Amino acid sequence: MKLTISRDALAAVLDRVGRVVETRNTVAILSNVRLSAHKGTVAVTGTDLDMEAISTAEAEVAAAGATTLPAKMASDFVRKLPAGAKVELSDDGERGKLTIKSGRSRISVNTLPSGDFPDLSAGTFSNSFVLQASALLNMLDRVGFAISSEETRYYLNGIYLHLAQAEDGPALRVVATDGHRLAQHQVLAPQGTEDLPGVIVPRKAVSEIGRLLKPLGEESVRLEVSTTKLRLTAGVTTLTTKLIDGTFPDYGRVVPSGNDRLATLDKEALGEAVARVSTVSSERGRAVRFSFSGDGLTLTVQNPDMGNATDELEAVYDAEPLDIGFNASYVADILAAVPGARVTMAMADPGSPCLITPEAEGTGSLFVLMPMRV
Repeated sequence: MKLTISRDALAAVLDRVGRVVETRNTVAILSNVRLSAHKGTVAVTGTDLDMEAISTAEAEVAAAGATTLPAKMASDFVRKLPAGAKVELSDDGERGKLTIKSGRSRISVNTLPSGDFPDLSAGTFSNSFVLQASALLNMLDRVGFAISSEETRYYLNGIYLHLAQAEDGPALRVVATDGHRLAQHQVLAPQGTEDLPGVIVPRKAVSEIGRLLKPLGEESVRLEVSTTKLRLTAGVTTLTTKLIDGTFPDYGRVVPSGNDRLATLDKEALGEAVARVSTVSSERGRAVRFSFSGDGLTLTVQNPDMGNATDELEAVYDAEPLDIGFNASYVADILAAVPGARVTMAMADPGSPCLITPEAEGTGSLFVLMPMRV
């Protein structure tokens, strides 16, 4: 194998697939990426056996071939080369070695046979559909913060992607919850989602998909789904991930429908006020008392070890006075995800879930927050 490629293009593909690779592995080849060159293209593949990323770049291929090389070492060396430089990769017919050189710089790295590299991309997908990259990224950003990190409830360690029936027709919906808060976002179901199976996309895959989507803007990307795998094709990169084998809970049961105590507030002002009063809250509880009345909202924190704090905000509230407690960190996470400038908090009593929605209709987002004792 022998090819020449720009340093910038090689660094980009190594970066895109390298994040999938786990650097500490008992299986040596899983610390490597596969390099495959033919017909003016080089493809780089990385995997951790649960997820696989393949990214391509143009290259001058003098001799086609394939090998695997250490992901971190190759990426570190290429990134340290001058921007715009040309890089030559060659095995010179020597098995187990690959030379990477640019100008007067060169390294020789140990390789492993490409035939031993695992392949995760095989299989058929029952559904295939297209979305704008920005729309898919928005869906993930709206709910990703609520993914659970509690490994015992593994079925909550991802985003539930499924087809749902909305007021204006079938919707492609994503949901995440950790038992303390729930986030939901939906868009009109694109063509190809008919009979889409409900699947749970793992947290790591959600993170990597987000990174791939961010620079693509309004470009179209393709999602393919089966009951066991999901594949994203975004630009020159294809990411395939195994799905979480579990049953997502019936989240609809925790979304309140009859909360009649409504408060509408400025989102930014609320976030800043919660941040201020929570500076004296205990790190363990982070509890803030929300006191709603006709005069607005008063936030209160009482910490015997640190002190007390209060803050007052304007709020549109026309109901019986209500005192309810929330975790400051959870409130901040939800406010960061809510679109628009104003939010509506719908409550029933101090012990029932609070429904938080954007004041503007048609955003497709809703959030549920469990209260705390204060």
